[in-house]
Formats: sequence, C-alpha cells, structure tokens
Amino acid sequence: MNIRPATQADIPSITAIYAHHVLHGTGTFETEPPSETEMAQRWRDVLSKGLPYLLVEAQGKVMGYAYANWFKPRPAYRFSAEDSIYMHPDAVGQGLGTQLLSELLTQLERLGVRQVLAVIGDSNNQGSVGLHQKLEFERIGVMACVGWKFGRWLDVVMMQKTLGEGATTAPTGTP
Repeated sequence: MNIRPATQADIPSITAIYAHHVLHGTGTFETEPPSETEMAQRWRDVLSKGLPYLLVEAQGKVMGYAYANWFKPRPAYRFSAEDSIYMHPDAVGQGLGTQLLSELLTQLERLGVRQVLAVIGDSNNQGSVGLHQKLEFERIGVMACVGWKFGRWLDVVMMQKTLGEGATTAPTGTP
C-alpha cells in the first residue's frame, strides 16, 4: 500500500473510479461521468490552490483517491476545506480509505486548515458516513431531498472535523 500525490498519469484511473461512482452510486450527484480532460482540469484546479490531491495504490493499482478544495471561494472561508474521497469497488473493507483520508487530513492540518467539511451524498451512504465517523467527523446536519438520482430523492449529510487548534486561536498565515 502506498499513498502519494496524484499525477497526470493517474488521471485515467481516477476517471474510471469516479465514473463507477457516477453511474452506480449516490455519493456524487453527477449523472454523467466526466471525461479524462475534465477530470484533469479538476485535478489541476485543486493543485493550483496549493491543496492536496492524493491516491492510494495497492499492488501497483490505483485503489482510490482523495482531495480537498476550499469549502467556499470567499476569503473568510480560507481556513475551511471540503474533502472528497472515492474508492475503487475492489478496495471496500480493506482500510485503504481510512488511511487515505487520514493522510489527507494530516496534510490539510499542516497547511493551516482548521475545519474540514464532508458533504456526503445520500443519507444511506453508510460507507462514506462510517468512514468520516471513524475519523471523528461529527454529523452537523442533513439537507433533505436536495438531489434526484436513480428515480429517487437523495439527502446530503453534512459532517465536520476540527483540525489542530480549531477555533480556539486566531489563524496564522494564509493557507
């Protein structure tokens, strides 16, 4: 198992993993899988902001990826990030997602991020909700029936984790 920054060469694997979730899952509300070109642009956007975009490999195969983006674009939000994580179907139950998200959180804390939010599609998405709970995210709310996919209404579960000193001190620097 190896966790490392994603590279341009990883875009086909990342695109395939995400396409699986778009077509078969409710963790994302996209309904059409993006192209490799679009996924590469999204990857470049994250990196251009100085934020981490990581992946986990096992036996030379990309088994999942995770990244963070600013929660909102306005400057006052600059110490709050939103995480995203998508795992290959073969990775379920191996603990790779826990290790990957844990490393993402470590890197975000090093950057000065104080709050991480998870915006999880589907209240029944026990894999993502459980993963975030395992890493001590707290459930802060549910936006009921805000998405329509696979012929049904879907909720969004909001979860939050404080990093470092959280709101106990003023931030230093500018992440």
